[in-house]
Parts: sequence; C-alpha cells; structure tokens
Amino acid sequence: MVDIKHSIYLAGDSTVANCPEHEAPMAGWGQVFQSFFTENVVVYNEAKGGRSSNSFIEEGRLKSILDRIQPNDYLFIQFGHNDQKSFGTEPYTTYQTFLSQYITGARKKDAHPILLTSVHRRKFDQNGQIENTLGDYPRAMMQLAERLDVPYIDLWSKTKRLYEALGKEGSRSLFTMFPPNVHPNYPDGIEDNTHFCENGAYEIAKLVIEGIKELQLPIAAYIKR
Repeated sequence: MVDIKHSIYLAGDSTVANCPEHEAPMAGWGQVFQSFFTENVVVYNEAKGGRSSNSFIEEGRLKSILDRIQPNDYLFIQFGHNDQKSFGTEPYTTYQTFLSQYITGARKKDAHPILLTSVHRRKFDQNGQIENTLGDYPRAMMQLAERLDVPYIDLWSKTKRLYEALGKEGSRSLFTMFPPNVHPNYPDGIEDNTHFCENGAYEIAKLVIEGIKELQLPIAAYIKR
C-alpha cells in the first residue's frame, strides 16, 4: 500500500484546469501535474475555466476544497486572468481580499497555501519582449504574499523568460494553434495565445516544479523528474 504523504489541491482558471476531450490538445498545466510526482503525492485539480478569485469562491469551489483538505496538504492558488473581467476584482483591494480567504482557509486546516502569479499571455512587442497584459494583478499577489508571509511561485516572471527564450515563432509550440482542416477538434483553425497545448502544459508544469524546488517545500522530496 502506498504511503500518501501529501495531497495538492489546485485552485485556478483555465490555464491550470483539465480541459475536456473536445478541446484537446488544449490543456492546463494542472492536467499534467500529477505525472511529476511519485505515488506519495496526489494532485486534485479543482481549477475551472473562466473563474476569477471571487467567482471560484462564490460558486462554492473553495469550500469544497477546504472541506476535504487535511493538515500538511497544499493549496496552490493561481488567479488573475479572469479577475480582469467585469465580474472580477481590483488588484490591490478586492483581489487581495479574496485571495486572503484561500490563505486563511487553508491555514485554519493546518494546510499550506502557495500563491502562483498568473502565466503571461503570448503577446510580443516589436522588440521581441513579452508585453504585460495582466495589469497589476501579479504585483498585487506578490505584495500580499509578502504581507501574509505566504510562499509564492512567480509564474509571471518565469513564463516571460520562457516565451522570450523561445521567441515569437518558437513560443507558438506552447499554445493551441492550428490552421484550418488540420485538427478534427478545430476544423476552422485556432490561434489561441492564452491556452496551452499539451506540450505547453508540460513546460509550464516544469516551471511550477522548479518553483517548488526553489522554495524547498517538503513535497520536493517526491518529485520524480
């Protein structure tokens, strides 16, 4: 019998979520995250497309996690993309207020909250640099992490470096992009600069794993690659 040491719960948006089969090969990084760990860790991907830090709570999704999470489990929290929408939040006020509910809730259960800044969208400027389309949300999350002494993984910075290293054309391989009549799920073609393909999901998951190692979290002991 496998000795389960930790569970990891993922709360986030479509860049984290499991994508349905009819959207394949689109995939969030949480969809492939389990494959990086030994059987001592179980990943529960509770992320859902289209959700913001507030709507995830309003739909009862955080409560569902907190009802199950156990001492020494982990709650990874990545929101920002949909917080920019009309139903979302403002960076330095309501965004931080709602994120605090995840942190407080996890800590009340003696679990470990981990914040993750949002992944960049693939938008290059004329100099080959990634443009920030996420406003102040990443900086607001990092500010909150410092204030509440929460470990965080800066995917915002990590994805900028990754996309720029691959370049404007090379970075296309991370995203869901097909010309018309190539993939049966996308007969009209698709040019999606936000959502990853399976290859991209693995590359982003590697950045999260890198962050876990940098933070020296105990679950790093169960990373198998």
